[in-house]
Amino acid sequence: MSALRERNLRSTKPLPDEVVFHEPRSGKSATALRLLGALAVVVVGSVHLEQYFGVHYDVVPIIGPLFALNFAGATLIGLGLLLPAVRMRVLHILFALGGIGLAATSFVFLFVSESRPLFGFEEYGYRPVIIVALVAEAAAVVLLGAYLASEAGAGRGTGRS
Repeated sequence: MSALRERNLRSTKPLPDEVVFHEPRSGKSATALRLLGALAVVVVGSVHLEQYFGVHYDVVPIIGPLFALNFAGATLIGLGLLLPAVRMRVLHILFALGGIGLAATSFVFLFVSESRPLFGFEEYGYRPVIIVALVAEAAAVVLLGAYLASEAGAGRGTGRS
Protein backbone atom coordinates (compact mmCIF):
# COMPACT_ATOMS: atom_id res chain seq x y z
CA MET A 1 0.00 0.00 0.00
CA SER A 2 1.32 3.42 -0.86
CA ALA A 3 2.34 5.80 1.90
CA LEU A 4 -0.25 8.35 0.73
CA ARG A 5 -3.06 5.79 0.83
CA GLU A 6 -1.93 4.51 4.24
CA ARG A 7 -1.82 8.07 5.64
CA ASN A 8 -5.31 8.75 4.28
CA LEU A 9 -6.69 5.60 5.87
CA ARG A 10 -5.57 6.90 9.24
CA SER A 11 -7.16 10.33 8.65
CA THR A 12 -10.87 10.97 8.97
CA LYS A 13 -11.16 12.58 5.54
CA PRO A 14 -12.09 10.34 2.60
CA LEU A 15 -9.96 10.16 -0.51
CA PRO A 16 -11.23 12.37 -3.37
CA ASP A 17 -12.50 9.35 -5.32
CA GLU A 18 -14.46 7.96 -2.38
CA VAL A 19 -18.12 8.87 -1.92
CA VAL A 20 -19.40 9.21 1.60
CA PHE A 21 -23.10 9.62 2.34
CA HIS A 22 -24.03 10.96 5.74
CA GLU A 23 -26.64 12.98 7.54
CA PRO A 24 -26.48 16.71 6.97
CA ARG A 25 -24.55 18.61 9.63
CA SER A 26 -27.77 19.72 11.27
CA GLY A 27 -28.30 16.12 12.35
CA LYS A 28 -30.97 13.51 12.60
CA SER A 29 -33.33 15.64 14.66
CA ALA A 30 -33.51 18.26 11.91
CA THR A 31 -34.17 15.52 9.37
CA ALA A 32 -36.95 14.12 11.56
CA LEU A 33 -38.51 17.59 11.94
CA ARG A 34 -38.36 18.13 8.18
CA LEU A 35 -39.96 14.76 7.41
CA LEU A 36 -42.70 15.14 10.03
CA GLY A 37 -43.37 18.68 8.79
CA ALA A 38 -43.63 17.31 5.25
CA LEU A 39 -46.20 14.75 6.37
CA ALA A 40 -48.21 17.46 8.14
CA VAL A 41 -48.22 19.56 4.95
CA VAL A 42 -49.38 16.53 2.94
CA VAL A 43 -52.23 16.01 5.44
CA VAL A 44 -53.23 19.68 5.00
CA GLY A 45 -53.42 19.17 1.24
CA SER A 46 -55.24 15.85 1.59
CA VAL A 47 -57.93 17.42 3.77
CA HIS A 48 -58.45 20.13 1.17
CA LEU A 49 -58.72 17.56 -1.62
CA GLU A 50 -61.21 15.50 0.40
CA GLN A 51 -63.34 18.58 1.02
CA TYR A 52 -63.06 19.61 -2.63
CA PHE A 53 -64.60 16.35 -3.84
CA GLY A 54 -66.31 14.91 -0.73
CA VAL A 55 -68.23 18.01 0.33
CA HIS A 56 -68.47 19.42 -3.20
CA TYR A 57 -66.38 22.53 -2.63
CA ASP A 58 -65.53 22.08 -6.31
CA VAL A 59 -68.74 23.95 -7.18
CA VAL A 60 -68.09 26.88 -4.81
CA PRO A 61 -66.76 29.87 -6.78
CA ILE A 62 -63.26 31.05 -5.77
CA ILE A 63 -63.09 28.76 -2.71
CA GLY A 64 -63.26 25.59 -4.81
CA PRO A 65 -60.26 26.48 -6.98
CA LEU A 66 -58.39 27.66 -3.88
CA PHE A 67 -58.93 24.23 -2.28
CA ALA A 68 -57.58 22.55 -5.43
CA LEU A 69 -54.57 24.90 -5.45
CA ASN A 70 -53.96 24.20 -1.77
CA PHE A 71 -53.81 20.48 -2.52
CA ALA A 72 -51.46 21.01 -5.47
CA GLY A 73 -49.17 23.30 -3.48
CA ALA A 74 -49.14 21.04 -0.42
CA THR A 75 -48.29 18.04 -2.61
CA LEU A 76 -45.41 19.86 -4.29
CA ILE A 77 -44.06 21.21 -0.99
CA GLY A 78 -44.49 17.90 0.82
CA LEU A 79 -42.70 15.94 -1.89
CA GLY A 80 -39.93 18.54 -2.00
CA LEU A 81 -39.41 18.19 1.74
CA LEU A 82 -39.37 14.39 1.48
CA LEU A 83 -36.58 14.32 -1.11
CA PRO A 84 -33.28 12.92 0.18
CA ALA A 85 -31.04 15.50 1.81
CA VAL A 86 -27.99 15.14 -0.44
CA ARG A 87 -27.21 18.68 -1.63
CA MET A 88 -30.80 19.82 -1.01
CA ARG A 89 -30.32 22.11 2.01
CA VAL A 90 -31.28 25.37 0.29
CA LEU A 91 -34.29 23.80 -1.45
CA HIS A 92 -35.43 22.19 1.81
CA ILE A 93 -35.27 25.58 3.50
CA LEU A 94 -37.34 27.15 0.69
CA PHE A 95 -39.86 24.30 0.78
CA ALA A 96 -40.10 24.63 4.57
CA LEU A 97 -40.83 28.35 4.24
CA GLY A 98 -43.46 27.54 1.62
CA GLY A 99 -44.99 24.88 3.88
CA ILE A 100 -45.21 27.31 6.77
CA GLY A 101 -46.81 29.92 4.52
CA LEU A 102 -49.33 27.46 3.10
CA ALA A 103 -50.30 26.03 6.50
CA ALA A 104 -50.48 29.40 8.28
CA THR A 105 -52.55 30.94 5.48
CA SER A 106 -54.95 27.98 5.52
CA PHE A 107 -55.23 28.27 9.30
CA VAL A 108 -56.02 32.00 9.21
CA PHE A 109 -58.46 31.73 6.29
CA LEU A 110 -60.37 28.96 8.07
CA PHE A 111 -60.81 31.10 11.17
CA VAL A 112 -61.88 34.07 9.06
CA SER A 113 -64.44 31.95 7.20
CA GLU A 114 -65.86 30.74 10.53
CA SER A 115 -66.76 34.27 11.60
CA ARG A 116 -67.57 36.10 8.34
CA PRO A 117 -67.88 35.33 4.64
CA LEU A 118 -64.58 34.81 2.83
CA PHE A 119 -64.92 35.33 -0.92
CA GLY A 120 -68.67 34.91 -0.44
CA PHE A 121 -68.30 31.62 1.49
CA GLU A 122 -68.82 31.03 5.21
CA GLU A 123 -67.73 27.82 6.95
CA TYR A 124 -70.05 26.19 9.45
CA GLY A 125 -68.88 24.63 12.72
CA TYR A 126 -65.86 22.58 13.67
CA ARG A 127 -66.52 19.22 12.07
CA PRO A 128 -63.91 16.48 12.69
CA VAL A 129 -62.27 17.14 9.31
CA ILE A 130 -61.78 20.81 10.24
CA ILE A 131 -60.16 19.80 13.52
CA VAL A 132 -57.81 17.50 11.58
CA ALA A 133 -56.98 20.40 9.25
CA LEU A 134 -56.29 22.79 12.14
CA VAL A 135 -54.07 20.27 13.92
CA ALA A 136 -52.15 19.46 10.72
CA GLU A 137 -51.71 23.16 9.91
CA ALA A 138 -50.47 23.95 13.41
CA ALA A 139 -48.16 20.93 13.36
CA ALA A 140 -46.73 21.94 9.99
CA VAL A 141 -45.95 25.45 11.24
CA VAL A 142 -44.37 24.22 14.48
CA LEU A 143 -42.39 21.33 12.96
CA LEU A 144 -41.10 23.25 9.95
CA GLY A 145 -40.34 26.28 12.13
CA ALA A 146 -38.30 24.05 14.44
CA TYR A 147 -36.57 22.56 11.39
CA LEU A 148 -35.62 26.04 10.14
CA ALA A 149 -34.38 26.99 13.62
CA SER A 150 -32.21 23.88 13.77
CA GLU A 151 -30.83 24.61 10.30
CA ALA A 152 -30.04 28.19 11.35
CA GLY A 153 -28.27 26.88 14.45
CA ALA A 154 -26.32 24.34 12.43
CA GLY A 155 -25.30 27.03 9.94
CA ARG A 156 -23.94 29.27 12.71
CA GLY A 157 -22.20 26.42 14.51
CA THR A 158 -20.26 25.17 11.49
CA GLY A 159 -19.43 28.44 9.82
CA ARG A 160 -21.94 27.84 7.03
CA SER A 161 -24.42 30.50 6.07
